[in-house]
Amino acid sequence: MTRSRMTPALWVLAALLASILALVAVELGKGAANEPGPKLADPCRPRPGRTGGFDATIQRIVLDGLDGAACRLHSTREELVLSLAPGTGVRRRWDEHTIEVAVRAGMLRSVDEADRRGDIPSFATPLLRRLVESAPIDRLIRGGISLNNLFG
Repeated sequence: MTRSRMTPALWVLAALLASILALVAVELGKGAANEPGPKLADPCRPRPGRTGGFDATIQRIVLDGLDGAACRLHSTREELVLSLAPGTGVRRRWDEHTIEVAVRAGMLRSVDEADRRGDIPSFATPLLRRLVESAPIDRLIRGGISLNNLFG
C-alpha cells in the first residue's frame, strides 16, 4: 500500500485557506458583521476636491457634474454611475432622456463652478459649455462613446 503525500503546492494552498478562514473569524469576532455600510456623500452638497493640474481639474469637473446630475435625480452619484454600466446589477430608475437632461445640466453647472473657482481660464468656459451642450450624452449613457466621438 502506498500512502498519498501532499505536494508542497497543496500545503501552501491549505495554509492559505486556513489563513483566510482565521482572518474572517477574527474580523467577525471583532463585530464586522454589525458594521454599518459606508456613508455615501450627499450629491447636493459641495465636496472638497483636488485642484491644480489639468488632470485634477477635469476629474473635479466630471465628478461635480455627476453630483449635479445625481442631485437632480434624487440619487447618489454612485447609484447613477452604476446604473449607466451594463452588468452591474443596478437597475436604472430613469429613462435615457431623463438621465441625459440631468447629466448635461450637472456638467454645465460644474463648468460654471470651475470657472467661478478659477480652476479653468475664463476664455475656456464658453468652449467647454459648447462641448457639454453638443456632446452625445445619449451615446455615453448607452456605453458607446469614445474621445473620437467628442472631438471629431
